[in-house]
Amino acid sequence: MPQATAPLDLAQQQQLLRDKRFAEVLVAAQQRLEQAADDVDALYLAAVAARYAQQYDTAAQALEQLRQLAPQQSRALQELGHLSRDRGDWQAALGFYAQAVRANPALLASWQGQQRILSARGDHYQAELIGRQIEQLQALPAALLAATDLIAQGKLVVAEQRVRDFLKRHPHHIEAMRLLADIGVRLGVLDDAELLLESAVAMAPEQLQLRVDYLQTLRKRQKFAAALEQARYLLAQQPDNLQFKSLCAIELMQTGDYQQALALLDEVLVQLPEEPVTLTTRGHALKTAGDSALAVDSYQRATAANPRHGEAWYALANLKTYQLNDTQLTQMSALVSDASLPVADRVHLCFALGKGFEDSADYPQSFHYYAQGNSLKRAQSRYRADAMSEDLAAQRSVCTHAWRQRTAGGGCLAGDPIFIVGLPRAGSTLLEQILASHSQVDGTLELPNILALAQRLRRGDKLDGQRHYPQVLQSLSAQQRLQFGQQYLAETQIHRGAAPFFIDKMPNNFRHIGLIKAILPNAKIIDARRAALDCCFSGFKQLFAEGQEFTYDLADVGRYYRDYVELMAHWQQLYPGEILQVQYEQVVDDIDGQVRRILDYCGLPFEPACLQFHTTRRAVRTASSEQVRQPLNRAGLDQWRPYQAWLTPLYDALGADLLPADIAANRAPQQDDL
Repeated sequence: MPQATAPLDLAQQQQLLRDKRFAEVLVAAQQRLEQAADDVDALYLAAVAARYAQQYDTAAQALEQLRQLAPQQSRALQELGHLSRDRGDWQAALGFYAQAVRANPALLASWQGQQRILSARGDHYQAELIGRQIEQLQALPAALLAATDLIAQGKLVVAEQRVRDFLKRHPHHIEAMRLLADIGVRLGVLDDAELLLESAVAMAPEQLQLRVDYLQTLRKRQKFAAALEQARYLLAQQPDNLQFKSLCAIELMQTGDYQQALALLDEVLVQLPEEPVTLTTRGHALKTAGDSALAVDSYQRATAANPRHGEAWYALANLKTYQLNDTQLTQMSALVSDASLPVADRVHLCFALGKGFEDSADYPQSFHYYAQGNSLKRAQSRYRADAMSEDLAAQRSVCTHAWRQRTAGGGCLAGDPIFIVGLPRAGSTLLEQILASHSQVDGTLELPNILALAQRLRRGDKLDGQRHYPQVLQSLSAQQRLQFGQQYLAETQIHRGAAPFFIDKMPNNFRHIGLIKAILPNAKIIDARRAALDCCFSGFKQLFAEGQEFTYDLADVGRYYRDYVELMAHWQQLYPGEILQVQYEQVVDDIDGQVRRILDYCGLPFEPACLQFHTTRRAVRTASSEQVRQPLNRAGLDQWRPYQAWLTPLYDALGADLLPADIAANRAPQQDDL
């Protein structure tokens, strides 16, 4: 009996494609897919070969499978553009090419494809604009073009090394500096990115796009005053530039000047009356400022102007106080099945549909769309649950009782900060609203400063040539800990008013309580805890603006919750009596008692305003903004129950001890339990 031949490897298939042996490429790709149905390279090559062989239906089928596995793969989007072009659907081709270059600006063929179609249609103005982009790409050094492509593929470490090597040879190359800053932003190394862009702007002050990149990085670092300064500079250079007006409006929103921000957005809308992105941004400003009725109107105008603008639909659904009607749900369901819809819009629509069908009690449909939206987000994510578990375990292994004894004393002794930590959707915004209603406490934002410090320590920051965070905590001197604490207070001062205390409610700071207590030993820490299933499923239902990537899979969010509980138990043992755990369900049942307990822990006298937190007027930027403007109610309890038939992966990840008694009792024993 003859032995089966091994499937051709990727390089061999690519050579067959170059030799125009398309039938052999299709056979080879099928062999690889029989071994691994999720082989994205095989699917891509099969699609290209099928298109060249004019087997358009086969190509479309392969590309649809590929998009399910990798929704944002830029070359798949480009290939969809080529396929649409070859089929004669120029409009669809333009859409796919545009998506491709948004995902990967280095795709020259997609730019050229757009230019040819626009020229053939007589749209010479747009074709000329595309032509300028092509000229810029062709003038880019090959190393930087390759790095741009690597960034789009998510190969950030390789891209970083390529750009650093290039900068060693060309230390003042502006585009290389911009690319390295972009990589830094994607990796979360925002301070390095800021310094790079600051230097680039100083060297090339006339390049306004550099300033746009710079101000966006400043915004991510929550240096809102500095970002606003850059936005105002841009607007002063080009007072009629609508993009710069919008940017300036966004920065004004970040500094709390909603009146001036709305005035600028209205100026844009005079020129572009129904521009959906501007209308959506205007809705965000109105929502944050507490005017939900006008926010609804702005979002509805955006969906009317462009029904494919998914962000506006999601913003409507996410208001929590607005219910989508049957006509809207039907319209959105049709849109989300459109293959040409950009993935970002499809994600927004899926989460909006999940909420819409939840409100109408159609739970099978609701879960279907929540699951689809999460699947699309997870396909874009680089999150690895194993790596997160290892990181959290490292905190326990480094921050021991012996370590605490060695680091006793030192740090900045100020008691101003009140950290509210935990998981997102656990009630941290409610606790912040309660405390911010007190005359001696300033509410701020989810401040990134502790996370940025941890990231800087993780990369060494010249403190230790060998060990990185959290290991580097073992070698921090008392002077360094004092400096870090003082630096934190200085950097966060811009977010404060005149009150003696302020809140930092970044949930993920629970990972870094050892660092916090080392640099700010007198800081208060409140652990906002919510029942596991409510907390995890609420996170799964929420589309976060950025971060919180563990929420896009039921097993991942359950594992993260369990890791969180274990790490918080460690911190409680390490700092007995210094961390206050506040259970959301107990706040709902006994608001008076829990408010007094929280204020006692913070050393604050009781004030009735804390019980009337929903009347406090302040900007709230989290997903709970509308909820904390209403009296406390029980609507947030047991929201997972209508979905319990679909939550088995979450049950498995949490384990019986974190499940309600009725769920734990009705589950068959797992192999690990036997």
